Amino acid sequence: MKASTFLRIAAVITFLFFLGHTSGIPWTPGEAPADAAVIEAMRSDHFQVLGVSRSYWDFYYGWGLLASVVFLGSAILLWQIGFLAKTDAPRLRPIIAVFFLGFVANTVIALIYFFAIPLVMSAIITLCLALAFTTAGKRDA
Repeated sequence: MKASTFLRIAAVITFLFFLGHTSGIPWTPGEAPADAAVIEAMRSDHFQVLGVSRSYWDFYYGWGLLASVVFLGSAILLWQIGFLAKTDAPRLRPIIAVFFLGFVANTVIALIYFFAIPLVMSAIITLCLALAFTTAGKRDA
């Protein structure tokens, strides 16, 4: 397969990752009383950060939204460079390498802190990016 195909596959899986992550809002899977107590504590404990009152919930929720935005942006960029790879794949190798390294880190983080679905999706995206990088070494018409 061509680099452009691997990039498009990575883009689609990254978009699915975005959809799955975003559909999990507010990312609180537990419903037991102890889980609710943790969430309430996160919401109620406010502290000053650079002159603004924030809670642990603000950071938790905000970083979750930020992750969704990053996944969506990555999916869009991967799709766009997939089109560019049709005419000039070798010049895209540095960009593909940056995405690859980012998704390697994402895969490791998913392995350590999350569960099977984000781990598998991250690993597949990483594999597609590795294959795109490898196949982009030659013209991809």
